[in-house]
Amino acid sequence: MSLQLYFHPLSSFCQKVLTALYENDTPFEPHLVAFSNEPSRAEFLKIWPIGKIPVLRDAANDRTIPESSIIIEYLAQHYPGATRLVPANADLARQTRMRDRFYDLYLAQPMQKVVTDRLRPAGQHDPYGVEEAKTLLRTAYGMIDGEMATKTWAMGDAFTMADCAAAPAMFYANLVMPFGDTHANAAAYFRRLTERPSFARAVKEAQPYFALFPK
Repeated sequence: MSLQLYFHPLSSFCQKVLTALYENDTPFEPHLVAFSNEPSRAEFLKIWPIGKIPVLRDAANDRTIPESSIIIEYLAQHYPGATRLVPANADLARQTRMRDRFYDLYLAQPMQKVVTDRLRPAGQHDPYGVEEAKTLLRTAYGMIDGEMATKTWAMGDAFTMADCAAAPAMFYANLVMPFGDTHANAAAYFRRLTERPSFARAVKEAQPYFALFPK
């Protein structure tokens, strides 16, 4: 099989790429990366020494593609499907990329800050940094709530790369700092995302690993 995805089902950025793959029924060979397993870690580092997942390997074209947004762009260009994840129109494509980065930078990253702080040893926590992250999450929630007052998906009527980014970011952010009672439009959008078969499949595959997520 030409496409090989190196990933872990629990990772939000991996779920973003999985959603894109499942959205268009793109065939790929899954390679689960377990960093706690030395052979698995060593195998992956040979492919991508930076050691960050996900990474897509296209054997047919001898290409290694890291970073979730770049992977989805690559899939949209070289393995397109019925769902056009990146619009053909240049202005709409730019707006899609902006929203994709919004969910990665202002929802997924501050969520990860809160989560990783919970994993730190006693005496090494960063309460100031966590509060900064939560403040950013509140700001992002408000912006999403306003944007989704009149839209079905991040770009309007069409499901795009921006929604692939939004789905896992909102899923985990809601576990860290729930928004359902305070942001009705964002919550309605999140429900639509969770009902989308492509993302629902990614969540189902992550369920066996949910115990690893720090409460």
